[in-house]
Amino acid sequence: MPTVWVLGDQLHRQCGALRDRSPGECRVLLVESEALVGSVRWHRQRLHLVLSAMEHFAAELRAEGFEVDHRRAPTLRAGLAAHRAAYAPSSVMAMEPTSWTARERLPEWDVALVPDDRFLCHPTQFAQWAAGRARLTMEDFYRWQRLRLGVLVEDDGRGPQPLGGRWNYDHDNREPPPRDGRSWPGITRFDLDDIDRAVLTRLPDGLVGADPDGTWPVTRAQALVRLREFVDHGLPLFGPHEDAMLAKEWKLAHSVLASSMNIGLLRPAEVVDAAVVAFQQGRVPIASVEGFVRQIIGWREYVWGVYWQWMPEYRGMNRLDAHRPVPPAFTGDAPTEMACVRNTMAHLHEHGYAHHIERLMVLGNLALTAGVDPWAMSEWMRATFVDGAEWVMLPNVIGMALHADGGRMATKPYASGGAYLKKMSDSCKGCRFDPGSRVGERACPFTTLYWDFLARNESAFAKNHRLAQPLAGMRRLSDLPAVRERAVEVLARLDAGTL
Repeated sequence: MPTVWVLGDQLHRQCGALRDRSPGECRVLLVESEALVGSVRWHRQRLHLVLSAMEHFAAELRAEGFEVDHRRAPTLRAGLAAHRAAYAPSSVMAMEPTSWTARERLPEWDVALVPDDRFLCHPTQFAQWAAGRARLTMEDFYRWQRLRLGVLVEDDGRGPQPLGGRWNYDHDNREPPPRDGRSWPGITRFDLDDIDRAVLTRLPDGLVGADPDGTWPVTRAQALVRLREFVDHGLPLFGPHEDAMLAKEWKLAHSVLASSMNIGLLRPAEVVDAAVVAFQQGRVPIASVEGFVRQIIGWREYVWGVYWQWMPEYRGMNRLDAHRPVPPAFTGDAPTEMACVRNTMAHLHEHGYAHHIERLMVLGNLALTAGVDPWAMSEWMRATFVDGAEWVMLPNVIGMALHADGGRMATKPYASGGAYLKKMSDSCKGCRFDPGSRVGERACPFTTLYWDFLARNESAFAKNHRLAQPLAGMRRLSDLPAVRERAVEVLARLDAGTL
């Protein structure tokens, strides 16, 4: 009998090598690797999510009648070898893994691979789209996806056109945080069952973050509940304030569906279809549904595509020669007086999650301007966020947040001083640091480091036309020497965990 090997982020009954299989036609293998469990300092909710979801998926397959070998082993390879020794399968097949290293290794272990069908654009299709293009911009890819998939388009006699006459409603979706103290859509907390509790008891020591509280779906049924409640209650409010940050609200109207999609519980097509149907029924404004659809078929699929297009060289890129360690304020080894960082880290501690602007403009921005090593930052985020995966974090960190690819993905570095944070968050009110000051004890570290970052990298950015104005402003600073002196102190305190 053949074996279908299901990896820990492929937990969908109708995907890959398990698609259309019936009990008795194959045996199913799942391997929990002790090496992977112990490889990094995981967030408790991140590790619990994956292990519990694997256990639940194995139980569902057994209930359907499949013979399932779900084993713990020192490594994935050791688990495969033990399975072969126990069952002598006629063949072993698996869906293509989502990591470059695993996709290289499984064929070496005599595992036949079938295409990964959990995305809307396979890497081979992305490579065909990318062929001959000088730049691989997300907006171009997104429009190609809209047309190819027929999402939010209509034919007005001139061929397919964007519904509503605009491809992009980004300008409408950048409102600062509302100051009216409004409530935001709630989410179901799922009761921990016997499997959840058993997994919790065997999590290793030394992890970070709060214990699981039922926030993250570990079964497809739970993920479908989360999808329905987002479309009904979150999506109508999603667009205008998707870039806003609030200290006491960890998700605002964001979908928090990425963890379910990234381990296979939900497929992007069904997520997009649900959002589009809500728009067609008049329950969601065009700006909100377009902004959400862009995240799924645009940004998510674009990141997936460039990961495969540029690997394996991409993970070693460090064009700004940044080598500072991940700050103790991020890793949980030290508190911080920076209110925006403190608030973001509180969200991350409690939920293993911070939304995309907190990731980019708080954590990423500080790491960029401080010169944090891109690989170290990527690995920390992969271990700490519930939706973390190498294919997710590498392009987002190396390309988007830390500009370590020299502009291959983003045409300018996403660096800012405290003014942006004051506009888009409520953290600056009451913070001991002043976002308008760049020197002195009360100077906002983001503001100080922004100008120091431009000065440090002036030659690297000299030909970037999008930075011409900021660089000119930096050169006009009469107190630039004092700013750079203050930056030395800020960086030393950041490293020491006393900032």
